[in-house]
Parts: sequence; C-alpha cells; structure tokens
Amino acid sequence: MDTYDNRLSTAADSDSRDDGANQTSPAAAVPLARVVTLSELCAHLHVPIQTLYDLRSQGRGPRGFRVGRELRFRAGEIEAWLASLEAEDARRHRPDAEAG
Repeated sequence: MDTYDNRLSTAADSDSRDDGANQTSPAAAVPLARVVTLSELCAHLHVPIQTLYDLRSQGRGPRGFRVGRELRFRAGEIEAWLASLEAEDARRHRPDAEAG
C-alpha cells in the first residue's frame, strides 16, 4: 500500500542529489499556522458572529481570509488584534498626569 508519507519520502530520496534544479520539496514545506473559523473565534470570545462582521466592516476587526464560504483567521493575527485592542483600551483609560 502506497501512503502519502511514503510517496513524500520516495520523492525526497529521489531529489536528494544536489543538481540545483529543484530547490524546493514537499518535505521542506513550512508548517502551517493554526487557523480558526469565524464561528470558533466567536465562541471563544463569547460574542455574536455579527459583532465580528461589524468590527471588520469598521476596519477594527482581525485580518482574515475566506476558504470557500467560511471566514478564517490565523492564530497569530488574532493574537495581534487582541493585543491592539488591549493597547487601545489602556490608552483610553489611562489616568491623566494632571489629575494627580
């Protein structure tokens, strides 16, 4: 039985000679980052789906992409977006230096 992993291994072995013609191989591919669906993100944040649609339409939501009909987000983009929300909130609620 020829499995996908065996095919990758065989292809990598046959391309192991260094003739410079093939610089990339499936075995050298970069691992994929975790991807979260819109539904998963909303469930995690405990907000309705419409909230994220509204934030994105205002330019204040996380960067995402579509796979078919489903909107998806990379975990790194979500972390960066949440960090920017935290920083924005901290600036908004920072006590004035003149008050003290």
